[in-house]
Amino acid sequence: MEDFIKTAEEVLAWFQKGEWKEGWQVAPDESIDKEVFIRHYFANKERWQKSFRFLASQDLQGMALGRYELEGADLYVNISEYITKNEEDAKCEAHIKYIDIQYLIFGEEKIGVLPLADTKDATLYDAEKDIYFMKPDYDKYYLADSSRFFIFFPDDAHRPSVKVKENALIRKAVVKLKID
Repeated sequence: MEDFIKTAEEVLAWFQKGEWKEGWQVAPDESIDKEVFIRHYFANKERWQKSFRFLASQDLQGMALGRYELEGADLYVNISEYITKNEEDAKCEAHIKYIDIQYLIFGEEKIGVLPLADTKDATLYDAEKDIYFMKPDYDKYYLADSSRFFIFFPDDAHRPSVKVKENALIRKAVVKLKID
């Protein structure tokens, strides 16, 4: 962590200043653990900067669906569209090698967020896809729309794709930032 950031108040001030977003005018969701973020950010500042510069500079609505490599397999963005799911059909997931930055370009969904420690019955880890699924002991849902983005670290289980009122089409950008 940087020398000028030592206290929780300094972490919060740095985070709220928002220079780390590289000009991207979308708000971070309240669910983001700021102390975990700042540790990861300064451990790999260049990847975070590339991520946010990409999000700030691209026409995400007009981009073709697919994968955009910013640093090969170490940093890439998936642009996808899908129909939101009923809660019972949405899976709770976590990752080991990558951090997710998730942003809904259009539409809205609910995303369940909980500590990985508050899950049970995890499936075997799929190393190729860097994913495993589990059952949540509880979910605290947050509204995801184009006004905010989410960041999920390896200790964050998350349950995206849950419908808000009715199943609807959404477009999402997911930045996959490899942890070194």
